[in-house]
Amino acid sequence: MKIVFMGTPQAAVPSLERILKDGHEVAAVYTQPDRPAGRGNKLTAPPVKQFALENNLQVLQPTRIKTAEALETFKSHAADVTVVVAYGRILPQMFLEAFPHGAINVHFSLLPKYRGAAPVNWAIVHGETKTGVTTMQMDAGLDTGAILLQRETEIGETETAAELMQRLSALGAELLSETLEKIEGLTPQPQNESEATYAPIMKKEDGLISWTLSAREITNRVRGFQPFPTAFTFYKEKKLTIWSCQPSNTVQRLGSVGEILEAKGDKLLVSCGGDSVLQIDELQLEGKRRMWTRDFLNGVRLQPGEKLG
Repeated sequence: MKIVFMGTPQAAVPSLERILKDGHEVAAVYTQPDRPAGRGNKLTAPPVKQFALENNLQVLQPTRIKTAEALETFKSHAADVTVVVAYGRILPQMFLEAFPHGAINVHFSLLPKYRGAAPVNWAIVHGETKTGVTTMQMDAGLDTGAILLQRETEIGETETAAELMQRLSALGAELLSETLEKIEGLTPQPQNESEATYAPIMKKEDGLISWTLSAREITNRVRGFQPFPTAFTFYKEKKLTIWSCQPSNTVQRLGSVGEILEAKGDKLLVSCGGDSVLQIDELQLEGKRRMWTRDFLNGVRLQPGEKLG
């Protein structure tokens, strides 16, 4: 098949790679414009662009797509189908209808659950034990198109959003391959609107830990908010990012929420809501590097009774 591919982050690269491996013709690759990144704010190409150029594919990075000129260029590729994987922009209806097989999206959830920009993160934050990938016939709504194929996977008990995304991007590439192979015989199934949930784009303030939550809920947020916005609190007015933690049943005494119960050796225990206790295993104080608890406590003398937040 002749395909126009639209995607931007690393999670989209395995799908583009699989399209090439399966022998399809890629007419063009659309991706977001280069953005400043890193400490020096150096202009950096998106991962999809880097991969496309390495494979001698035509790359387009329009700053605007809702123009007659952009649509004319898009139609000129004369493809069979558009494949969209985390492109990062809502496509106009005319783009979705430009080619015979329309536009197929690889979405990293089991639709209709977790429509929106951050399905992997919010699935973990909300304590889901299963997720998956969906291929969908795109329409003008936000992830509301009819379902083509789905594949389910378990979420690991300690798996972070970054780790899960890596797995789902590989799973999504497999499902896309199967979808394109069977496209003529698939019957799109409408989504059940009554089961729809949403996964909005994350904001920095989402990462601020409320110690009134249970230790399990906080652990889920620590896992789900990686690599952005991370889960963080404050200690003596300095930002304290928690990278790894787990609920603990080893302490006899409970304190007020956010109170440090124990800070010795490998043990850093904090009282949380619901009479629960959090064990922090890896953390990072503002201006310092990430450390395991033992190394952190050797340099920062936390005391039982002090409070975080």
